[in-house]
Amino acid sequence: MRLTMYTDFSLRILLYLGTKEQSELSTIQEIAEVYHISKNHLMKVSHELGKAGYIETVRGRGGGIRLASAPEAINIGEVIRRMEDDFHLVECFNPAGNSCPIAPVCGLKGVLSRALQAYLQVLGEYTLQDLLANKHELQGLLQPGEIQQP
Repeated sequence: MRLTMYTDFSLRILLYLGTKEQSELSTIQEIAEVYHISKNHLMKVSHELGKAGYIETVRGRGGGIRLASAPEAINIGEVIRRMEDDFHLVECFNPAGNSCPIAPVCGLKGVLSRALQAYLQVLGEYTLQDLLANKHELQGLLQPGEIQQP
């Protein structure tokens, strides 16, 4: 299973905001600079995170974004389910585009379906707070110019 960049960026935004004080605002620009990610990409992602209720936006001069709730209230499995556009691991998971001739009798679909459910179950056992266990180390790295591109 591989997450899309969209979901990856969503988690990165949440991690970044989770290292800040609850009332502290951050800008998309600073997050883009820290992660070396396109500001335009992050604007789209942050908009969706806002619609989903994970972050709140403060408009105007001195505005920015922050977590809409405490990190322990943000379930990672729910975030991933919300941000991923589909979980079609193989062609037959998508009834609209399935042309596999063995789909009606194939045992692989059931196995992969169980694996996907286990994957999502494990992710659902964690909150953003769990991912912030090393918050101080993250804060040290999440400074402009600190994160190196691979």
